[in-house]
Amino acid sequence: MTDTTTSPGADGGDALVTAFNAVGADYLFCSSGSEWAPVWESLARRHRDGLPCPQYLDLTHETVAVGMATGYGLVSRRPQGVLLHAAPGLLQGSMAVHGALLAGVPMVVSSSESTTYGDGPGQDPGGQWYRNLSIVGGPHGVATPFTKWSTEAASVHTLPTMVTRAAELAWRAPAGPAYLNVPLEILLEDWDGREAKPLVPPGSTHSSPEEVDPVAQLIREARNPVIVTETAGREAGGFEALVAFAEAWNIPVVEPDSAVCGNFPRTHPLHAGSDIGPWMDEADLILLVNCRAPFYPPSRRPSKAQIVVIDEVPQRPHVVYQVLFADRYLEGNVANTLRQLAKRAKDLDEAAVAVRRAAQDERHAAEQAAVADAENRARTQRRTEGVDPVLVAATLRELLDGAHGVVVDETITHSRVVKRHLRTADPDSYFYVQGGLGQGIAVALGVKLAAGDRPVVLTIGDGAFTYNPVVPSYDASKAYQLPLLIVVFNNRVYKSMNLNHRRFYPDGAAAETGEWLGTDLHRLPRLAQFAEPFGMHTETVDTSQALGPALERALKAVAEGTTAVVDVLVTR
Repeated sequence: MTDTTTSPGADGGDALVTAFNAVGADYLFCSSGSEWAPVWESLARRHRDGLPCPQYLDLTHETVAVGMATGYGLVSRRPQGVLLHAAPGLLQGSMAVHGALLAGVPMVVSSSESTTYGDGPGQDPGGQWYRNLSIVGGPHGVATPFTKWSTEAASVHTLPTMVTRAAELAWRAPAGPAYLNVPLEILLEDWDGREAKPLVPPGSTHSSPEEVDPVAQLIREARNPVIVTETAGREAGGFEALVAFAEAWNIPVVEPDSAVCGNFPRTHPLHAGSDIGPWMDEADLILLVNCRAPFYPPSRRPSKAQIVVIDEVPQRPHVVYQVLFADRYLEGNVANTLRQLAKRAKDLDEAAVAVRRAAQDERHAAEQAAVADAENRARTQRRTEGVDPVLVAATLRELLDGAHGVVVDETITHSRVVKRHLRTADPDSYFYVQGGLGQGIAVALGVKLAAGDRPVVLTIGDGAFTYNPVVPSYDASKAYQLPLLIVVFNNRVYKSMNLNHRRFYPDGAAAETGEWLGTDLHRLPRLAQFAEPFGMHTETVDTSQALGPALERALKAVAEGTTAVVDVLVTR
């Protein structure tokens, strides 16, 4: 901490802006509330005087603010600032904050309350805090279950270093959102100019050679090892390190359906799909790399495999129930651990390696053939209405080829189709939205904010689309020039609900009468039309022949700077 000369009018708003600037936040993602007037005044002064400060984004929904911070953090991997309005704003944004926790995205979320309710000295905070906005225990109590760390700033003099602490905690493993309640009275209080020290990146932890060498020996002795990963690609350098590790030892890589990002090229011969089932009885070594929940149900234990967990924080504190069956842990920076193991790929049993590589080549060829067959059938089907979802994903893959695009996925029924047929192959090229539905457009906007010229595509179901705050999301896209391609897989039904109803009650009253509740979306208007008031490019597609040209036109519009929405009426 250093003492600086207080500038005229300096108050807690200046302290907060200075702190976010010191921690390296590029943006303040704000869903406006009346308590942020001191911050707005500080930003206005800084803009007038040419002083540095984060860029302020004025967003009209809490899910959009938090979701954009999540998307930006997925790519940048650095904590940003999020400003919400009081406890109601925090509650409105809580689903997205919880999604950031699950995705492992660092951010500092702040909202405010009053502590004097007009009975203290200084400026009157307003009667709304006394009547409507306050909450017992403060918003930091509300935030505790869905954040990594939550507390209140008790003084303007400690506010900057409290922001530093929140950002440091958010950035350290396991990365996630930290929450800081900043009472309005502190924002309005005179500040003496003491600033926070600039934030430095976290140091890395490492597994020792004494820990890594025995694991390398286990791999050397294994005949049928397999790697299972959910989030290796989320770590800086993790994607590349996993490729090098798998190639050095010739080990297949499974990305289960629970994978939250791209971790390994889906085009790679060692990519072994999403099903760990074939290895449950056959594998003699399972390497869980950043894999929070590999087995379902959790009691589904492999019959003979030893299990090595490679993860900086294997026991996720936010996971209520977690079963890993670990025999060994390598705890430390995952990319570094994988690099250490890759260097130890020596004195291999070449005959054993050849056998498992041949088996994987056979599996890979079978998968390639199955994918091609599914796409050929989708292309040759003669339908008067509707498009096979396989064809949608395959066409997107072909149009994005060589464009270095990023796919953000918020489908449920079609998520396996999207992963299998889009076949993303680059780092930071695929992200699956975490937590409850309704965040996808905002997360994609945040990814676009960080990805620059890379095209960003959101694949989304019609049910998920209706959960999203569509109007505020389109407003943000247009206001901040963040063009997306939004492709809606529209089957006019909440199909996952219907599937569960049929699964739990196959011979029930609904099956007998056809009364399926909680599923029908036919009543909705054409979803692309919501974008028309914003001057965006819109297409509705209901035939296979129209699909390719519509997506080409949409991608052209995105390249020219406008969001495009393609509502595809799919067959299932």
